[in-house]
Amino acid sequence: MTRIFNPADPHATPMVNGAPYRVERRVLAGAPCVLELPPEETPIRASCLVFHGAWAAKEGKLGVYSTLAAQGIVVVIPDAPLHGERQAETPVGLNAREYVWESVRRSVAEMPAVLETLDDLFGVLPVWVTGSSMGGYVTLSLLQTLPRVQKAAALITSGVWHEPEVGVPELRAFLEQYRPVANAVACAPAPLLLASGEVDPAFPLDLHHTPTAAALRQAYAGAGAPERFQEATFPGVGHYTSQRMRDLTVRFLLAE
Repeated sequence: MTRIFNPADPHATPMVNGAPYRVERRVLAGAPCVLELPPEETPIRASCLVFHGAWAAKEGKLGVYSTLAAQGIVVVIPDAPLHGERQAETPVGLNAREYVWESVRRSVAEMPAVLETLDDLFGVLPVWVTGSSMGGYVTLSLLQTLPRVQKAAALITSGVWHEPEVGVPELRAFLEQYRPVANAVACAPAPLLLASGEVDPAFPLDLHHTPTAAALRQAYAGAGAPERFQEATFPGVGHYTSQRMRDLTVRFLLAE
């Protein structure tokens, strides 16, 4: 059935800044996801993968980046492995830090298949990535492993990856292979934003943001693209994605 809406009193739909967008639930290559989509018949410009933090779920990111959907971006928010609808996947015997890194490792491993499924649905699109905290670990890893990632924003996170409590050999190998402060050259030259709260108790600036930014700054300069790395810190912001941080991320991703 074709429905006709009165332009003077249109269909009630999710809106952001007066612009409509759509919300769908899909399972992509085994990963339960929420998709925020542009209005029907709107040209699609890119897809943006959004990764949540540890002990959270995809629903917590609903609406956070909907500005992108209203501007022609397919926003894809998966449940991280071992989280949300996927908690039954959790292996026995992991400590808290191993739980986080097993989720990161599995997220990185499954993203090529997720992107193939998105290609089938929407065609091959430019890929953007953003994530907070644990999702920032995933973001920095995908920037190294997925050549299709054209822009990335890593928020309230770290590239130091000093994890003495992680003993599982497979996870230790992952940490050594993709630790950003030691492998920053693999991130360049794709545009990257690193943003942190200045009073983040989980990732104090001097221990995490500062060394991570220094390694990335050097790598991007060495790649001849220093302008493609941006960093920002937010006064008074702790371990959360603040509204100003989110707004900067949106501007960064949408910039030509």
